[in-house]
Amino acid sequence: MMPDVIKPAAAVKSAAAVKLADAVRAADVIRPEDIRPVKAGLREKYKILRRAMPRPEKERLDSVIAGRMLSLWQYTRCKTLFTYCAAAIEVDTDSIILRALADGKKVAVPRCVPGTREIEFYYIESLEELSVGSFGIREPLPEPRRAVTNFRQGLCIVPALCYDWHGYRLGYGKGYYDRFLSDFGGYTAGICYHSCLVRRLPHGRYDRPVQLLVTEKIIKPI
Repeated sequence: MMPDVIKPAAAVKSAAAVKLADAVRAADVIRPEDIRPVKAGLREKYKILRRAMPRPEKERLDSVIAGRMLSLWQYTRCKTLFTYCAAAIEVDTDSIILRALADGKKVAVPRCVPGTREIEFYYIESLEELSVGSFGIREPLPEPRRAVTNFRQGLCIVPALCYDWHGYRLGYGKGYYDRFLSDFGGYTAGICYHSCLVRRLPHGRYDRPVQLLVTEKIIKPI
């Protein structure tokens, strides 16, 4: 969940093509058992793909994905929505947050705990309560009275650079969400662009798959 800046597609097209080819080769030539280098190559590949996406196209896809997410029974029935605040290359969640607040749901967003690789969730009532924090991502203020302590239920929207058809995700390599999901008792949904969905990703024993995938083209229970 690290920040990136979207550049105009024309400015990055040729350089992106070269970097993408290098990243694909790196991911393809490494043996499957060497998970870390494989993941590093795939991260570079999907960062390049996302940065090269024209802004109007990204906004269109974000809108379609948000609409699909909000149509789910898992969303309709949940009382608490856990969701990330998006970096520039991630599927935007602002419209989902605003709709959930308007629907009377509790909304909780994460904050990276300084000096650790863990996240805490805090309830918010407005996007204006967020400020730029770790990695340049908007975060809530760590007010104790708004700290979430019950993680036994709710719907959690999980970010990723890429997902596979089995619900496994490729994040930024820090392990924040893998640690959180290991103790989360609610329902988990992954959202990403369909171009960032692959048949299978390398994963280890600590990786946690989501229970539902949502792209601009599909809604897939796992």
